[in-house]
Amino acid sequence: MAIPVPDAAKLAQLSQRYGFDLTEAEVAEFVPAVEGTLAASEEVERLYGRSAPEVPVRESSLPVDNPLNAWSVRTAISETGEGPLAGRTVAVKDNIAVAGVPMVNGSASMEGFVPRRDATVVRRLLGAGATIAGKSTCEDLCFSGGSFTSWPGPVRNPWDRSRNAGGSSSGSAALVANGDVDLAVGGDQGGSVRIPASFTGIVGHKPTFGLVPYTGAFPIEQTIDHLGPMTRTVDDAALMLGVLAGVDGYDSRQPTVLDPVDYVAALRESASGLRVGVVREGFGTPVSLAGVDDVVRDAVEVLRSAGLTADEVSVPWHSDAMAVWNVIATEGAAYQMIDGHGYGLGTWGQYDPELIAHYARGRIARGHDLSKTVQLVGLSGRYTFELGGGKYYAMARNLSYELRAAYDAALGEYDVLVMPTLPYVARELPSPDVSLADYLDTALSMIGNTAPFDVTGHPACSVPAGLVDGLPAGMMIIGKRFDDATVLRVAHAYEQAVGGFPAPAGAAAAAS
Repeated sequence: MAIPVPDAAKLAQLSQRYGFDLTEAEVAEFVPAVEGTLAASEEVERLYGRSAPEVPVRESSLPVDNPLNAWSVRTAISETGEGPLAGRTVAVKDNIAVAGVPMVNGSASMEGFVPRRDATVVRRLLGAGATIAGKSTCEDLCFSGGSFTSWPGPVRNPWDRSRNAGGSSSGSAALVANGDVDLAVGGDQGGSVRIPASFTGIVGHKPTFGLVPYTGAFPIEQTIDHLGPMTRTVDDAALMLGVLAGVDGYDSRQPTVLDPVDYVAALRESASGLRVGVVREGFGTPVSLAGVDDVVRDAVEVLRSAGLTADEVSVPWHSDAMAVWNVIATEGAAYQMIDGHGYGLGTWGQYDPELIAHYARGRIARGHDLSKTVQLVGLSGRYTFELGGGKYYAMARNLSYELRAAYDAALGEYDVLVMPTLPYVARELPSPDVSLADYLDTALSMIGNTAPFDVTGHPACSVPAGLVDGLPAGMMIIGKRFDDATVLRVAHAYEQAVGGFPAPAGAAAAAS
């Protein structure tokens, strides 16, 4: 497509933005020079069109029976009847591309988009024999933990439909907890796998940063993007992680080489004798519910009874970690997710030009429909970026190494660390006219224990620790980077010791 040549007025506008202070005569001189650069963009578009795939034909439909609002779209996609996930149904979070199937990422700004390519994790699930049963509803651009910012309506908790399911992988958690699917994929930038896992009483594993390729998923911020399994059992989480993990060659978040690990086999190794560090700073926070702290401490006693040792450990950096995450997740996300239309620029990886163009249009046209959490990111993140030129983000990224080292030091003494996944249980869904302060509190106040490990990249798994006032609470198990196997071993030892995890009343039978 021929690119329109910018006139002098447009170049004057750009000159003003960049502080070039070009005179009218200088601007006029630049018009033909800029025109001369456009041929390369036009040629790249032509060359790209030679190999870009067409949108495949795959059947999908809007959900008919959707009481939890957990389905975004229904499908029945399978490619083989063989493999470790043969016969298993999977829900794919709707920030992850399934080619030929609508993808809205919980946002009115993405309405009408249909991707051309499967995400890497989708290719791996299908290759392992899974059937993709549909796309699960997620929060608006995935930036909330409350399950009520998703467009066009909130996801409800199967334990109590008046309460939130957690986010942003809200639909994935609700569908697994309710027994509607065997397995689900979630995404995690501030806790978005572990938050809904805790609120709905399932297993949610955030892998080590870079273990599972993010290729084909809508990014928030390059340095904190994760995808991971959400399941009813630890066995299924280990099985699914084995399918999802590994280098794909397209994601700069990943190392160049990853040795394969049999996570299921690791569960068969005894966890007896493993050392558990109970992180003092993860308990008794300003928003903690005492009952949640109590059930997690009881869960630690179960681990002791299973032959593990457990001692309290202090990691003072944990109390300061949210400041680091907040800067990365506001300034960084404003730069990449909003101004950069999801992908941004400057890193190796497989981009999605069609998604970028669609969202670039939709974000402006439907900006008023974006959630208040996304609007907060734009306002705060862009303001601090303009104020400091990016220095606050740079400081936060440098501090992330100190934060990582603090957890590494504790993990030098212990095999895993534990703390409550969240400080409280699921809350009532807010009314549409809720105040901004209460809106943001319900959306974001639970992430104090989860978000730090998106910054540091340590693996972290939430398992049901017990019920508080009839609602699930989670225990989070954190391990050394790329030692996801030990995290899952401890989670499995706990699951075996308590005899399995409960399901909400009326849920379908647990996956086989």
